[in-house]
Amino acid sequence: MTIEHKKDFVRETIKKDLKEGKFNYVNTRFPPEPNGYLHIGHAKAICLNFEIAKEFNGKCNLRFDDTNPTKEEQKYIDAIKEDIKWLGFDWEDREYYASNYFDKLYEYAELLIKKGKAYVCDLSPEQIKQYRGTLTEPGVPSPYRDRTIEENLKLFREMKQGLYSDGSKVLRAKIDMSSPNLNLRDPVMYRILKKSHPRTGNKWCIYPTYDWAHGQSDSIEGITHSICTLEFEDHRPLYDWFIEQLGIHHPRQIEFARLNLTYTVMSKRILLELVKRKIVKDWDDPRMPTISGMRRRGYTPQAIRNFASAIGVSKADNTVEFEYLEHFVREDLNKKAPRVMAVLNPIKVIIDNYPEGIVEELEAVNNPEDSSAGKRKVPFSKVIYIENDDFMEKPMPKFYRLTVGSEVRLRYAYFIKCESVVKDKNGNIVEIHCTYDPQTKGGDAPDRRKVKSTLHWVSAKHAIEAEVRLFDKLFLTENPLKTGEGKNFLDNLNPDSLKIIYNCKLEPSLANAKPFDIFQFERVGYFCVDKDSTSEKLVFNRTVTLKDDWQKIKSKLIN
Repeated sequence: MTIEHKKDFVRETIKKDLKEGKFNYVNTRFPPEPNGYLHIGHAKAICLNFEIAKEFNGKCNLRFDDTNPTKEEQKYIDAIKEDIKWLGFDWEDREYYASNYFDKLYEYAELLIKKGKAYVCDLSPEQIKQYRGTLTEPGVPSPYRDRTIEENLKLFREMKQGLYSDGSKVLRAKIDMSSPNLNLRDPVMYRILKKSHPRTGNKWCIYPTYDWAHGQSDSIEGITHSICTLEFEDHRPLYDWFIEQLGIHHPRQIEFARLNLTYTVMSKRILLELVKRKIVKDWDDPRMPTISGMRRRGYTPQAIRNFASAIGVSKADNTVEFEYLEHFVREDLNKKAPRVMAVLNPIKVIIDNYPEGIVEELEAVNNPEDSSAGKRKVPFSKVIYIENDDFMEKPMPKFYRLTVGSEVRLRYAYFIKCESVVKDKNGNIVEIHCTYDPQTKGGDAPDRRKVKSTLHWVSAKHAIEAEVRLFDKLFLTENPLKTGEGKNFLDNLNPDSLKIIYNCKLEPSLANAKPFDIFQFERVGYFCVDKDSTSEKLVFNRTVTLKDDWQKIKSKLIN
């Protein structure tokens, strides 16, 4: 799987570092927090880190930042690993955890205390925030800032031994309370948290903060290029300070703009809230922007990787249209998805002059974009189903599908002409009666007469039933987090983000379809078999419609 990448400042920086001898190898890493599922924004970072490593004949580590046992779970670790592998990347034997380094991080912390660069502080979290100051006012030193090295070592070791309650003490770096960068105003390095850790059990009751563990973990692993999103740019001076004080291997940190997508929320906290409130079924709900949700919906790894490559890497924050992502999904599925016929809103058509009891096996193309996909047989008989929307008794102007007295082509079959309809007592059409022209088998007339429409259909006798779930955007507004006074993101939810259609009629070739199989329902869209499917009843998720809105949106953006 080869993807062409545009030149970008990250790759150019790495080239420069190698040329100047700053590093003689490349080792990147992807460092997720196991407190939720990965989303499309993480996919961009995954692609960037693993593909850069490959381009420069280097390596990419997978390191779980498991420094907060109150929010981390094994199910998240398992899901993250599955997502990365599904995208097509392999960290080989380099699966690491920040918790692997807890002993070393503690040793480093004592070293900073001994150098007079860290101290134990008894201020509460609220007081620390208050003392920190603002962007326009300097911070106020903690009254505990000038404790002796001996006292700080004693207190820190007692914190480790569990002699103090949660929140009663922290270890802070001693840097500069008047720094214009708030991250340098004596940040917290350790907090007391008497909580069992999934990997280290009850060994620790103090845990490192992200800011303390992050840079040192990179250093321990020999990472050359720590590629982060822009919110870490202001943290870089802190990471540099820690590493310089410790005198250890110094990775280069490079920041890039995170992915923002219209109609989409990228906050794991908010995504978790959607799950907890049961607004969605779970993290892998096909409406979610999670990688597992997109996989369940029918997105392909190649489509996501192509999208990530196309949007590129920049320093400027911007928002990408959701339709651009869908464009790459369609583009990939068009090449790969087998074509089948499925009628979502069926109405019965009886071909009056077709022989009773006869079944023909008609030849259908599996994928016109891929000649190697071959052909299949579809059964045709006297009674078929077509889409309800493909018939109008009293047609509107420019309605070219089936009407009383008009003729249309049935895909791979014959021309049919509507002669009459049958209605129920409420006036609803329940049957359409047609005649067919036996000379038009295969869809062409010997006299070369033309019809204006070709319809898909399913033989009623052979149809299998399925449930089809039609998904739309989860939010109604391009920026779901932008709300009016007294409102929140929940007010922007789309009440029609999921519509379920029961008793859809599918051609019999789909009887053996398995979860995650993807098809194009001709004239309807791309669909994926859901994991809820059983041998008794298939369930399909609409991946994306056939209509590609990207070019229209692109034209508006340019103009």
